[in-house]
Amino acid sequence: MESVSAPYRSYALISREQIARNYRNVRSVVGPGVEVAAVVKADAYGHGMLEVSRVLTAEGARHLAVSSVEEGALLREAGIHQTRILVMGGFLPYEGEALVEYDLTPAVHSLEQVRELDEVARKFGAHIAYHLKIDSGMGRLGTRAAAADILAALSLTPNAKLEGLMTHLASAADFASPQTAEQLACFHGIADALRRAGVNVAQVHASSSSAISYGRREGWYNLVRAGLSLYGYASGARGAAPRQLLDVRPALTWKAKLVAVKDIPEDALVGYGGTFRAPRPMRIGIAGAGYADGVSHRLSNRGHVIADGHLTPILGAVSMDLTTIDLTHTANLAPGDEITLLGSEGAASLDARQIARAAGTIAYDILCGIGARVRRVYQ
Repeated sequence: MESVSAPYRSYALISREQIARNYRNVRSVVGPGVEVAAVVKADAYGHGMLEVSRVLTAEGARHLAVSSVEEGALLREAGIHQTRILVMGGFLPYEGEALVEYDLTPAVHSLEQVRELDEVARKFGAHIAYHLKIDSGMGRLGTRAAAADILAALSLTPNAKLEGLMTHLASAADFASPQTAEQLACFHGIADALRRAGVNVAQVHASSSSAISYGRREGWYNLVRAGLSLYGYASGARGAAPRQLLDVRPALTWKAKLVAVKDIPEDALVGYGGTFRAPRPMRIGIAGAGYADGVSHRLSNRGHVIADGHLTPILGAVSMDLTTIDLTHTANLAPGDEITLLGSEGAASLDARQIARAAGTIAYDILCGIGARVRRVYQ
C-alpha cells in the first residue's frame, strides 16, 4: 500500500483496491458455480461497513451478510439497495416490521421463529424470505429439530419463504479434529431429507473463510460466506492441513502520531504502576493511541510497533489514550511524526495475526477492536 499521511492523531488507511482484489480472489477460488456472500458485519471487521459494501457491490457482490437488523438497516439507508442482505444474527421480536421495511433476509434459528416470521409476513401482507440455520454441532445458534419437524413447520407457515439452509462450522481450520466432518454429515442429512420431500432451497451454505481457504469443498454447496479473507487474512490451521488456496493481502494500515519524544535516565519508571524500568538511558516516544483506540492493554510490555522502519517494543502499560514506545534506535522522529501500529514500513511488517499472538487473542479481535475514533481514510 502506498504511503499516505493524514492529519489525524490516529487513523486507519484502507485500500479499496485490495479489498476488491481479495473479493475477486475468493470468487476465483470457489469458481462460477458458487456465490460469495460478503460478510460486512462489525463495521466490516473494522474496515468501515458502508465504504466496503460500496466497493463490493461495485465488484458485483449480490449478497452481503451482517449480524443484526440494525446493521442491515444502516446499509439500506446508505443506499445499498442492489444486493440481498442476510442478517446472520436473526431478529428480535420487535424487529419484524424492520425486516419488511428494509427488505432484509433473516437467518432463523428455531422453528418458533419461523412461526413468528410467518405472523409478521401475514400482518404486513408480504412474503418474507429467510435462511433456516441448523445447529449441526457448534452448539450456538440454530435449530436442532429433526427434518420431519422442520417439514411440519414449513407446511404451517406459508407466508415465510424458506430461501436458504445454512450452518456454521466451528473448527474448519482444525484438521486434527473430526468436528467439521461430523457437522457436515449432520447438515447434509437435513438438506437431503428436505430435498427428498420436495423442498428445494435457493441457497445452501456452511463455509466461511477457513473452509474456503483450506479447500473444504464438500461444505461449499452453492454459497460461501467470506469474511476475514476479504480483509486479507486466513486463520492458521491445525493438524495435517492442505495448502491455502486463497492469495489475499491485508487491506488496512493503522498509524498514530507521536505526541511527545523525550529522554529518560537509567532506572526511570514508565507508565501506570511503573511496570517498566529503564535498564539504561533511553529515548521514548508517546503515541497518540491507547486502549480506547484499540491498542490492546494486553500488549503492555509485550507488543511492538514500527518506528522509523524498525520494530520496537511497547514500554510499560498501554493507557487509555497513549502508548509509550522505545525510540532509542532512532533520532529521526519528533512530535507529529507517525509510527505504524499495524502494517509495513520498509522491511518491517506487523499484521493482525502477529499482534494477536502477542496479545493472546485472535486476528478478528485486533481488527474489530480498532476504535471508532480512529479515522478511516480510504484510497
